[in-house]
Amino acid sequence: MLAEHADEMFPTEDTNKVDLADYKINGAAVSALPEMFARRYNVVPVDIDGEELTVAVEDTANVVILDDLHMITGFQIRTVVAGKKDILTLINRLYKASEAVQNEASSFRTDEVDDRIGNMRAVSEEAPVIKLVNMIINKAVNERASDIHIEPHERDLRIRYRVDGVLHEVMRSPKHVQAGLISRIKVMAGLNIAENRIPQDGHCDLSVGGKVIDFRVATLPTIYGERVVLRILRKDSILLSLDDLGFLPESLSKFKAAFSKPYGAILVTGPTGSGKSTTLYGALNVINDTAKNIITVEDPVEYRLPGINQIQVSGKTGMTFSKGLRAILRASPDIVMVGEIRDRETAQIAIEAALTGHLVLSTLHTNDAPGAVSRLNEMGIAPFLTASAIHCVQAQRLARRLCPECKEEYTVAVDVLKRVAFPLDSDEAPVLYRPRGCHKCNNTGYKGRIGVYEVMLLSDTLKRLCVERATADDIRRVAVDEGMKTLRQDGFDKVKLGTTSLEEILRVIV
Repeated sequence: MLAEHADEMFPTEDTNKVDLADYKINGAAVSALPEMFARRYNVVPVDIDGEELTVAVEDTANVVILDDLHMITGFQIRTVVAGKKDILTLINRLYKASEAVQNEASSFRTDEVDDRIGNMRAVSEEAPVIKLVNMIINKAVNERASDIHIEPHERDLRIRYRVDGVLHEVMRSPKHVQAGLISRIKVMAGLNIAENRIPQDGHCDLSVGGKVIDFRVATLPTIYGERVVLRILRKDSILLSLDDLGFLPESLSKFKAAFSKPYGAILVTGPTGSGKSTTLYGALNVINDTAKNIITVEDPVEYRLPGINQIQVSGKTGMTFSKGLRAILRASPDIVMVGEIRDRETAQIAIEAALTGHLVLSTLHTNDAPGAVSRLNEMGIAPFLTASAIHCVQAQRLARRLCPECKEEYTVAVDVLKRVAFPLDSDEAPVLYRPRGCHKCNNTGYKGRIGVYEVMLLSDTLKRLCVERATADDIRRVAVDEGMKTLRQDGFDKVKLGTTSLEEILRVIV
């Protein structure tokens, strides 16, 4: 970098000396610069805004350091001036969480943990354990993780985050911190810390970055100790409208037409973690009206919706889906949402409710939309009831969205596309997009997720096939002939639009 371009690359108009003790530090800036470089150059990140990273330095005239920081972080560098000792003090404070993982973990001696194994609550409330748990949770929230997986192995403890549906290993801790770490999480979630032979589940609310976030905690005994999963539920994500979830216009129009009717059943299908609940909440946001009585029964109640009555399923009190649904129908509802149809009794009540003037929204675990009809038949629901009650079945998956900042164009050989049945408009290879990676997406090439949908409206022909107990393949063929876009076709359309990559659609659909 030439010196004459320094002012352009590294604005220094606000480089008056600041007192770091009183400076308002943006915690998100810390992740942009690894600790080793902060210590090497004696600089510390204090703020981040879009493409600009503000760092505190001793000397703004050292263009070499500023140039290095620009290359390392990918950000435009803005500087403020601070004293050498103040910078070092702040480095120690900001990076102490990651340093604490090793330092505090090494402070535990195996014999100490063994001696105090009968008093795990005391161990879980010690400062080193609290620091470690807080660091793990804060880092997960900052990296947009949906789950935290804490997995004991023979010689160490592995921590992984699920980001955009894919697990990434973020750290490994010494084996002897396992008992205190897991006990701390169990205490936070209100679980029995003395019981480690059976699965447990609970939840806790924590304030992270000024926002209250709900964590669902589940433990699972393994041969090397208890495995813990924390599911991160961001309540603000439910404010997304259906238009933000990735529907193509034709599919969205069909889905909205289905739940705009005053009665009937709408089923959303797909595997665990495919965004079914989010889609149903999005639909409820559309039809929520003070003139309607809307009641839900869920396990768990993930998000609180204003103006809607929500019931929590509880095994301890005997409140099952079927019992909750029966109680709801005695409360004169207009719209009912059942978190999941798990058994014949719940399915039967839901179908009967749809036939008696209620709009029923629910989820079902099937691979595609036509499979929902077969699944209800297997549960023992009479085919003529299924055909009469169901208006729409929607199957869905979640695919990672390409980072808009770094996605790049490329061409794929026509013969390769033909092998995966990719629709071609001509014999020429189309221009597609693939991930590259940048600082904004943590070098993954993807940022966020988008839905892939298959919306099947039950026409008279499809209803007749249901009554005749036709196979899912037969129902699918007729539905496609009538205009249904399959999951694969919907995914390929999003590849053409540059929203996601071909490899990602093949990963989640095939």
